[in-house]
Amino acid sequence: MDMVRLDPPAELTMPIGEAMFSQRATRRLDPDRPVTDAQLEIILNAASKAPNGGNTQPARYLVIRERDAINEFGKLYFEAWWAKRRDAYGWSSKADIPEDSPYRLAALLADEMVNAPAVILVYSESSGVAASSTFPGVQNLLLAARALGLGSVLTTLHAEVMERVNAMFGVPEEMVFHCCIPLGYPRGKFGPTSRLPTSATTSWDRWGQTPPWK
Repeated sequence: MDMVRLDPPAELTMPIGEAMFSQRATRRLDPDRPVTDAQLEIILNAASKAPNGGNTQPARYLVIRERDAINEFGKLYFEAWWAKRRDAYGWSSKADIPEDSPYRLAALLADEMVNAPAVILVYSESSGVAASSTFPGVQNLLLAARALGLGSVLTTLHAEVMERVNAMFGVPEEMVFHCCIPLGYPRGKFGPTSRLPTSATTSWDRWGQTPPWK
């Protein structure tokens, strides 16, 4: 297939610093405000421009727009989310989640996935280094969504549901699943977010040695 060159779209005018520093995980999306085909094209074009090993471009994206399909997928996502918590912590309901656990907020997505106006499943054509050539595109996708005013969050699935998800959408067996991204206008606000200072997460020249801005 012939390669194509793409010019930056006029819609992506938000400064990159604003996009990065106001981006946040958005788990509550407005089901009554659709994501347009034009917005999805911009987002996926942005993803395609990310660096990847040897320009092999292994990433593949499955966009789910049909309402009934998202409803069915949302039920599988709910099952997957709780399967991961069951395996890791033995939890089976929100009552099991400790009051101070960050998973109390994350659990919102298990209920909310059915409301997403669009969902993108990210795959690659092969295993090995394909993940390292796929996730730069995922970050481009998330930043482009933010610049368009759309909320998103990167999440995963569980082996318990993968066969059913792939069968539902006719995904070939050789495809490798990486992540799931619901998209839509947020019911809430973007940023600011709180993070650990980089002086606490960065070593300088030698492990454990603090950077100059400590």
